[in-house]
Amino acid sequence: MAPSRRTAQLLAGIGLVLVGLLAGVLAMLVMEGDRDNASVTRVVQRVGTAERAGTTQTASVPQAWTESGPPPAALNRLFRRAAEGVTAGVVSIRVETGEGDAAEENPFGRPAQSLGSGVLISPDGYIVTNNHVVEGAERVRVRLADKREFEARVVGTDSATDLAVIKIDGTEAFPALSFGDSDRVQVGDWVVAIGNPLQLTSTVTAGIVSALGRQINIIEDQFRIENFIQTDAAINPGNSGGALVNLQGELIGINTAIASRSRRTEGYGFAIPAALVERVATDLIAYGEVRRGYLGVSIRPVDAERATDLGLDEIRGVYIESVQQGSAADRAGLEGGDVVVSVLGELVNAPNDLQSLVARRRPGDTVAVGVWRNGAEQTLNVELMGEDTPVYENWLSDLRSGAAPESEAPQMQPPENRRDDAAVTEIEGWNVGLRTIAADEASAFGVEMGAYVAYVESGGQAAAAGLPRNVVITHLDDTRIETPSDVVQYLADAEAPVLVQVQRRDGTPAFYEIE
Repeated sequence: MAPSRRTAQLLAGIGLVLVGLLAGVLAMLVMEGDRDNASVTRVVQRVGTAERAGTTQTASVPQAWTESGPPPAALNRLFRRAAEGVTAGVVSIRVETGEGDAAEENPFGRPAQSLGSGVLISPDGYIVTNNHVVEGAERVRVRLADKREFEARVVGTDSATDLAVIKIDGTEAFPALSFGDSDRVQVGDWVVAIGNPLQLTSTVTAGIVSALGRQINIIEDQFRIENFIQTDAAINPGNSGGALVNLQGELIGINTAIASRSRRTEGYGFAIPAALVERVATDLIAYGEVRRGYLGVSIRPVDAERATDLGLDEIRGVYIESVQQGSAADRAGLEGGDVVVSVLGELVNAPNDLQSLVARRRPGDTVAVGVWRNGAEQTLNVELMGEDTPVYENWLSDLRSGAAPESEAPQMQPPENRRDDAAVTEIEGWNVGLRTIAADEASAFGVEMGAYVAYVESGGQAAAAGLPRNVVITHLDDTRIETPSDVVQYLADAEAPVLVQVQRRDGTPAFYEIE
C-alpha cells in the first residue's frame, strides 16, 4: 500500500505543476493580447494625428481601430458631422432667362427656368456658383436649406473659369462655408458633395477624389481655365454650383460638370478647386470682374519625342512655342523653345497646370518661373501684366477673333490650314464645313481617318455647342467617322442630340453635344 500511496502523491504533484504551467501560459497570452491591442490603438491614434496635420486633412477617429477596420459608428460620425456642418450653407438657385421662343419647350410663353446650386461664402450673403447656372439671367431666386427664399442679384461672372458670384440680403448672418486648402487634396481622399440634383434639395453624396488636374474641355471660352478635381461622388444635373467638401466640412471645390453619355452620373464628376474659386470670387466681389495676369506666351504639351529632343530627364513641363514681343514673359527673358517646369515652386506638367497657377495671380504680381533651357534648369522672375496693357490689347483681341494662334490657353487652335484643292461639305443646321483630312494632317492630329472641321459659322447649332474649327471629328455618339459623308449619312437619321467626339491638334479628345 505504501508504494501505491507514494505513486498517487507523485502523480498529483505532477498534475499541479502542469496546471500551473498552463495557467501561466494563458496569462501570458492574455497579457500579450492586451499589449497588441494597446499597440494597435496607439498606432492608429498616431496615424490619425499625422493625417490631421499633414496633407490628407483627414479627421482622426476618436475610437481605437481594430485589425478588421474602423468601427462603423466612427465613420458614420465623420460623414454625419461633415454633412450637418455644410448643408445649411448650400443653396438652391432658380433662374429665369426670359420668355422662350420654342413652343415645344415653352408652350405657354412663361419665362424659361433653370435650376442649380450655390455655396454661401460669407455671412453677408455672397454666394459662389457656376457661370452657366446664371448666364442670361433676368431673375435669380435663392432658397436656403431652411426654406427661406431671397431675390438675388448677379455681382459678376467669369466665363474662363465658369464661375459667378451672386448676392442675397438679409437681417441675420447667413451660414457660410469656410475654404479648405485644395492644393493639399490627394487622390484617395474622402469627399462629400452637396447640392440640389434633379430638384432633390440638400442631397448629400460621398466618394473619393479619383484624379486631379483634369482638363475636359467643358468650359465654352477661348481662354478657359480647367484644372478640375475628379470625384466619384454622385453628381447629377442640378448639382452645378454646389459644394465639394472634405471630412472637416471645408470647401475644396465647386461641382461643375459630369462625364456622361446619358446626362446622369456615371461615376465621373468634376469640381473647380477652391484655391481658384476663392481667387476669382474675391475679384468678382471687389471689382465685378476678374483682374487676371498674363505671361504672353503660346504653349504646347511636352510629349516623349519633344522631351528626348530637348534632353529632358523625363516627360514633364510645358513647351513655349512663342513669346509675344514686349510681354511679361519677354521682359523676363523667357524664350521660344523653353520648357516651363514650375511656377512658384509648384511643378508644371500640363498646359492647364500652368494656366491655373498663373490665373491665381494678378497683374503686377511677380512669379518665379522655373524653365529648362539648353540642358539645365534656371529660374526667371516674371512680373505679370494685365489685359489692359497696350502690348496685350491687340494680341488678346486677335486671339478672341481667332486671327492668331498664340495663346496661353492650350485649347486655342492654330489658324485654319486651308486646302483649296479639297472639297468642303457644308452641314446645314450645324453651319459647319467639313473636308477629308490629308495624310500629313492625320499624322499631326494622331488619327488615321476623320472629318476635318474647316470652319464653324456663328448662329449654328455647332457654334452654340462650342465646337471649334481645326479639329477632327472621329465619332458621332458611338459611330466611327472616317469622312464628311459619314457625318451627313449619320445625321440624316439622327433624332436626339448627338455627342460629337473630336481630336485636337495637341492629341487630346474633346466632346460636344450638338442638337
